[in-house]
Amino acid sequence: MNYNKITGEILDAIKVIVGEAYVITGQSDMETYAHDETEHFVFYPEVVVKPGSPEEIAQLLKLCNQHLIPVTPRGGGTGLSGGALPVAGGVLLSTERLNRIIDIDEANLQATVESGVITQVLMDTVAEKGLYYPVDPSSKGSSFIGGNIAHGSGGPRVVKYGTIREYILNLEVVLPSGDIIWTTANTLKFSSGYNLTQLLIGSEGTLGIVTKAVVKLLPYPIHSVLMWASFPDSANACAAVSAIFRAGVTPSALEFMERQVVEWVINYSSLNFSLPETAEAFLLIEVDGRDMDTILKDCEIINRVLENFGCRDVLFADTSAQKDELWRIRRHTNPAIKATATNYKKEDTVVPRAYLPQLLKGIKEIGSHYGFESLCFGHAGDGNMHVNIIQANMSDYDWEHKLNEAIVEIFELTVKLGGTISGEHGIGLVQKEYMPVKFQPAHFALWKGIKQAFDPNGILNPGKIF
Repeated sequence: MNYNKITGEILDAIKVIVGEAYVITGQSDMETYAHDETEHFVFYPEVVVKPGSPEEIAQLLKLCNQHLIPVTPRGGGTGLSGGALPVAGGVLLSTERLNRIIDIDEANLQATVESGVITQVLMDTVAEKGLYYPVDPSSKGSSFIGGNIAHGSGGPRVVKYGTIREYILNLEVVLPSGDIIWTTANTLKFSSGYNLTQLLIGSEGTLGIVTKAVVKLLPYPIHSVLMWASFPDSANACAAVSAIFRAGVTPSALEFMERQVVEWVINYSSLNFSLPETAEAFLLIEVDGRDMDTILKDCEIINRVLENFGCRDVLFADTSAQKDELWRIRRHTNPAIKATATNYKKEDTVVPRAYLPQLLKGIKEIGSHYGFESLCFGHAGDGNMHVNIIQANMSDYDWEHKLNEAIVEIFELTVKLGGTISGEHGIGLVQKEYMPVKFQPAHFALWKGIKQAFDPNGILNPGKIF
């Protein structure tokens, strides 16, 4: 697609729409918007625009559509697939001013929020009313609801509560044409034509710009217990995951971490936390609910399962301080790796959880063949393994010319085990070249047809997904 540059006339029109104070053109001022959390990629837009309403976004998109100016939507900038990178230049459209919680409907257990609301802010606000929004990615303290929607976000509590797909009832969306629509209805059921809400979730800002969402809420789980289980090897830790569910218990979170990952986090975060010398892998297991007796019975069942798989030590955290420390270890994995590793690539595999041991074994074998190390952690309860490829003994030449072969092998193994190439990070810029490993030409034809129907001029988030 041949896009046009932003002329002085177009820039003046943008300033009229949103106000000059919300238009950024200086390169130093745009630096924050030129990258997200994806490795070390940097792409500068021609202009950063901060609209304050759906109507302003509608006018902007009409203008850009008319002049063939690319538009890259951006939320909190916490993405790991390059989805918010303005690779084609043009307009970087930030939703940061759309940050209102409009309504909390306690009677119907739902809330209406703007897309720029920070996830943690929503969680804390509804918790004050005894309600629960369980979609909590590691970036919840800075990620926006709109970005979570765009990438189909999950987080550690997917295993019990489901992904964001289960919590979005309705969306207000601005289309590239400038039309503003609501996608479905504020109801738990919808059987009235194509479900545009589900289509927009995970579309990575390529079909429309979400401006409001109606989200489903739950009663707040009053109690929780957190368990930190240590294993002498990763294979048994992964094998224990499926066995916990087969024993009849569904934890609210079940996370896996290799020892080196935890060591990097401890060093990065300066935590006073010691690891057993013989432990090579860890499971972080949370059980929550409204009845403590039931929770403790479930923990007893889990403990017996862990013992059957060689678990050497289980730490029970039942105070807020203990829980916070353990969750800090898990949530600081991404920044610790980014700060520590010189060269790394992050992949987001997901398989049926019973196949996690085979996936991990295969990843290590591929790494040994090519000469890289892999640091693995993730949401084991739903089979989502984050694979961090560290250059290690791999030569610079092989890193540049053979790494993609290794990644393809990892994804081929993932697909062979019944999985796919991204569980929650999305495809964005960095994963799109691997899509043919999983998908057929018929998939691409359907996706491109959908894109054409929504965005015939291809202005929205170009260069992403395919």
